[in-house]
Amino acid sequence: MKQELFEVQHAPLWEKLESELAEKKPRDTQFPQNFRTVCHHLALAKHRRYSPQLVDRLNALVIDAHHRFYQKNRRFRYQWLDFIVFEFPLAIRRNARFVLLALALFTLPLLVMGVGCYSNSELIYSVAPAEQVQSFESMYDPNAEKIGRERDSETDLAMFGFYIKNNIGVSFRTFAGGILFGVGSIFFLVFNGLSIGSVAGHLTQMGYTSTFYPFVVGHGAFELTAIVFSGAAGMKLGYALIAPGRLSRLDALRVAGREAVIIVYGSTLMLIIAAFLEAFWSSSAALPVAVKYSVGGCLWALVAIYFLFAGRAR
Repeated sequence: MKQELFEVQHAPLWEKLESELAEKKPRDTQFPQNFRTVCHHLALAKHRRYSPQLVDRLNALVIDAHHRFYQKNRRFRYQWLDFIVFEFPLAIRRNARFVLLALALFTLPLLVMGVGCYSNSELIYSVAPAEQVQSFESMYDPNAEKIGRERDSETDLAMFGFYIKNNIGVSFRTFAGGILFGVGSIFFLVFNGLSIGSVAGHLTQMGYTSTFYPFVVGHGAFELTAIVFSGAAGMKLGYALIAPGRLSRLDALRVAGREAVIIVYGSTLMLIIAAFLEAFWSSSAALPVAVKYSVGGCLWALVAIYFLFAGRAR
């Protein structure tokens, strides 16, 4: 009696799913939910020891739906490939004015502070406390056994996680600050430029060029570029709030957010690559300086070529 009631109650769903699978119809939005429901029905039928015929029917339905579901989900891999090859670089070029503005806001303070700290060894203390400056000096001391800090393979893995957290945190703040009519993104771009420039100028003035620049040249192609892109995405949001046009500010923010999110996703991927290089490549003292410069130069060239030319076929 319980089995008959169970079949009467749920048979329409089974028949609908069987029909879709037999006719190879495009999967609707309810397919994942229906798939999970039938899996639950199969578990109940086995637990309650319903007839073998019913269990076999549900088992066959679950297997067919499983194949259909995960066969369709293969598209996810191609969506990521499409994102990397087309969507991300095209989004960067469509928003070239924001990218160029973010690049100027980041690069100009970096250069000015770099030259200033190179000319005046005391200027860095206006940006960083003395303890932090001493930490930078010890990390890149040419007489140190390893660049950055003493570490083993386990520490490299831990630092990989730390760099991911730190890099994405910096990028997210730079992007999210754009919601304050773009002011937050501008602030973080300028602040990061000043901070990085002060360290570079100070260490150059101290003669630590043989350790500092080989360390940053590799992962910098991804990390610094991603920070600029995050700032550009944030300023796009801010501009939508300042000049929404005929749309309401909320609708303008939604429209701008669709494009900005693409840039943020791509920037996050770049920061993960940067964290990997920083933890396992940049920190290695076993690699010759010439090799690090050569690889770093190639990475910068590849990044530039990618964003200038990738996706043009579309």
